[in-house]
Amino acid sequence: MFVAPDPGRVRLRNSLRAVLGIALAVALAEFAGLSLAASITGGLAALLALFTVADATVRAQFVTTLLLPVAGFPVLAVATALHGLTPLRDLAFLAVVFCGVYARRWGPRGHALGIFAFMNFFTTQFLHALPGQLPELYAAIGIALAAAAAVRFVLWPLERRVPPAAAPAPLPGSGLSRVTTRQAVQAAAACAVALGIGQVLSEDRWYWAVGTTWWIFVNTVSRGETLVRGFRRVLGTVIGIAVGMVVAIPLHGAPAPTAALVALCVFGIFYSAPVSYSWMMLAVTVMAGLLYGLLGVLDPALLVLRLEETAVGAVSAALAVLLILPVTTHAINDAWIQRTLQGVRAATSASLRRLSGEPDADPAPHAAELELLLGRVRLSLAPLVHPLSPFRGRKARARRVLALLDECADEVRGLAAVASDPAASHDARLAAACWRVEAAVERLTSRHGDRDAGREAPVAETVAPVAGQRALGHVSGLEKLLAELDEPLRTPPGSLLVRS
Repeated sequence: MFVAPDPGRVRLRNSLRAVLGIALAVALAEFAGLSLAASITGGLAALLALFTVADATVRAQFVTTLLLPVAGFPVLAVATALHGLTPLRDLAFLAVVFCGVYARRWGPRGHALGIFAFMNFFTTQFLHALPGQLPELYAAIGIALAAAAAVRFVLWPLERRVPPAAAPAPLPGSGLSRVTTRQAVQAAAACAVALGIGQVLSEDRWYWAVGTTWWIFVNTVSRGETLVRGFRRVLGTVIGIAVGMVVAIPLHGAPAPTAALVALCVFGIFYSAPVSYSWMMLAVTVMAGLLYGLLGVLDPALLVLRLEETAVGAVSAALAVLLILPVTTHAINDAWIQRTLQGVRAATSASLRRLSGEPDADPAPHAAELELLLGRVRLSLAPLVHPLSPFRGRKARARRVLALLDECADEVRGLAAVASDPAASHDARLAAACWRVEAAVERLTSRHGDRDAGREAPVAETVAPVAGQRALGHVSGLEKLLAELDEPLRTPPGSLLVRS
């Protein structure tokens, strides 16, 4: 987490912006005279708006933010109305789980709306909200979304300066072969088990088991990814509870220090989420303890119960992905690695066109998309590189692939930076090197390979300026790295790292 690249300090700025947006939302709710429960609801709504809305354009992000109440308000009304009707409440919660996961097939917008709907049901259980509180809860959410939008689109419009990268499109399929359909069934079944066992442990705090199961399924595809995420969630929760014992309990809900620590946790959630799920869960767990302290119900027994419910949710998710319509890890590995290599090719091609004098060619979005694709590769390969994985050969190959792809991303970032220099130009050697990079990617992503793909193009002997030499160095580095990737990717079929 401490050495993960943060080009342009985007992750740092996004985290600081989140703290500002959530603080503004809570401050406005307090200024409006809303209750503590409503202020907490507003803060969580602002957090979700800033955390989950990830459309590819600023306009699309704005539209998704406007649509959040459409998904959240009806769910909030149903959850409060069914608060005392346990069987109906449980069925409604499971229906929200299924629909929320199923909606991910419609891309980032469906993903954000599904999460927002689920969390409105979850928050109602967390706060034990009743129908009479609906007006102020609606007001708090409206204020919070307006505050988050103002900070995101007006006061600190990061995405206008650095266009957001388009989230990788979901892997294709239809019917039960579609990942989102399978996950919707898996998540609903896992949450049903978690809900039942969670209520045996606690009739008041059972929802933590369901919440754990839900979030384990977020941004995972294969059974291996889901199992690793469950392990990391439990690990982060254990450490977070230990920190909460030392930090949250002694505060006894004191407003000023609690608010400061909550702000620190919010920063930790946003800063660590892209690179470490365990660290993110540590911050989430500590924040939950601090909020319980504000509500006056925090004690060591509650934190222990939180751990027990988390374990129930993780086990429920694990059983579901292993037994119900499992999605194999190996096919997912292959798909994301190949898409990442195509991202390298697209960024290299755009850089060459920019250096050739095409003003509309911009490698920056391709480089940003490559970062997201590389994140997906890390997630899909996580089961193979996990310390507890017994497959040493596959682990070594997976680590080698990750290391080489990381280095490819470094070279692509450097090439994109050179291409953005107005004074930079290229020579024939650079064009030939870029051609060879594209051919190498074609060779790696082709099932049978092209024996002629590695042939060298004729190169004119010209002298490049300094910027051109730097660009040539980055492209030559990519050539070398792609050549080294050939061995770990073209392993025997039995290795199951990727298809040969």
